[in-house]
Amino acid sequence: MKILITGGSGFIGSYIVKKFLSKKHTVLNLDKLSTFSQKLNIKSKNYIFKKIDLLDKKKLMRIFNNFSPDIIINAAAESHVDRSIVSPSYFFENNLIGTINILNLCKERKKIKLIHISTDEVFGSLKKNEKKFTSSSNYDPRSPYSASKAASDHAVRSYGETYNLNFNITNCSNNYGPFQYPEKLIPVVILSCMNNTQIPVYGNGLNIRDWIHVSDHVEAIYEICFSKFNRKTFLIGGNNEVSNINIIKLICKEFDKINKSKNSKRLIRYVKDRAGHDFRYAINNREIYSKLKWRPKIKFHQGLRETILFYMKNHKNLKNIFIG
Repeated sequence: MKILITGGSGFIGSYIVKKFLSKKHTVLNLDKLSTFSQKLNIKSKNYIFKKIDLLDKKKLMRIFNNFSPDIIINAAAESHVDRSIVSPSYFFENNLIGTINILNLCKERKKIKLIHISTDEVFGSLKKNEKKFTSSSNYDPRSPYSASKAASDHAVRSYGETYNLNFNITNCSNNYGPFQYPEKLIPVVILSCMNNTQIPVYGNGLNIRDWIHVSDHVEAIYEICFSKFNRKTFLIGGNNEVSNINIIKLICKEFDKINKSKNSKRLIRYVKDRAGHDFRYAINNREIYSKLKWRPKIKFHQGLRETILFYMKNHKNLKNIFIG
């Protein structure tokens, strides 16, 4: 099949590109190549890359019409909460308007299936013992990033109902794994250990996140693409809730074991908490398991070790992996 992937040079998007190519589909990757994008050197007759900003409607329409996709996976997004606090308008413009431009193309060809990749952050914050998020949880975004993603989710649903589009929305928990841009928590901690520099911890470090390996996430996306379900929201989580301070200590411990060093935890420094910092995210996976028989396979300790080894091996080569 012909698969159009937006943001295919990003962290999650690059894994989606490689997954579909491995299954012999024809893949068109649309990416504007920002500082945080990967330099994908894919040599395959089934792979096409076009540099484009999704805000460029005319160019987008021309590429779309020439390729004529069967499935669109909308993985393009500005995703860093801290940067959204500094530049909220930029996040709304890219995450919402970019999605609407894709939707306007879909409504002209209603047989296309759209998979819209979103986040668990749209549901807001949970208390320590509160029930996990489900597809019926109320939206309660707390940051410009999560609000921009919530708005794009609503846009997809509204177009689906108004124009009879075939779509699915996925809301996923925190992804980790090799090739994540080094502004995110796990690579920040690993590289701090390697460089013997301060590891910053927001507030008291007790905020809890549900972590999933990016490969498990992409397996779920692949299953959803070829499922019978239409206009359905799937929540994708790792069944792996860990507080920020505990994940930092786990990384330090594993790094010291691999590197034969001692006490990387001494680098931990508590810093002023982030504005609008949600306390806990957690996803209930029962629905996607019951409908698609999907469940995460990669154990957290295994995935974390793999990720640490990747950055230890490639820390001097990051400029050849990422654009920025």
